[in-house]
Amino acid sequence: MIGYTKDHEYARIDGDVATIGITDFAQSQLGDIVFVDLPPPGKRIEKGKELAVVESVKAASDVFSPLTGDVVEVNAALGGAPSLVNEDPLGQGWLVKLRLSPSAETGELMDEPAYAALVANA
Repeated sequence: MIGYTKDHEYARIDGDVATIGITDFAQSQLGDIVFVDLPPPGKRIEKGKELAVVESVKAASDVFSPLTGDVVEVNAALGGAPSLVNEDPLGQGWLVKLRLSPSAETGELMDEPAYAALVANA
């Protein structure tokens, strides 16, 4: 299952782990990404709180967590190739993997058609 937020983050959920990143729309609005600041593994992240910072040639933007959980992995490849976020945001350009807390937060994410409608009206 993949869900989206109104702030253009996505969560690809597989069991109790969610892979978090920014959407293609978000990366296109940011422009060329030159640096990504990720949290350390083990850090607890609350839904709606800062998860990462993505810096582009235009600006630095906070990425907010769509779900609550503990960081189990960060995308180390972004250290040497932050442009992966531009090239493949929903694939190799993911940011963080969270082990989710038991909750109903996943039900608050938008599905693909709802997110597409949001972007179409942006």
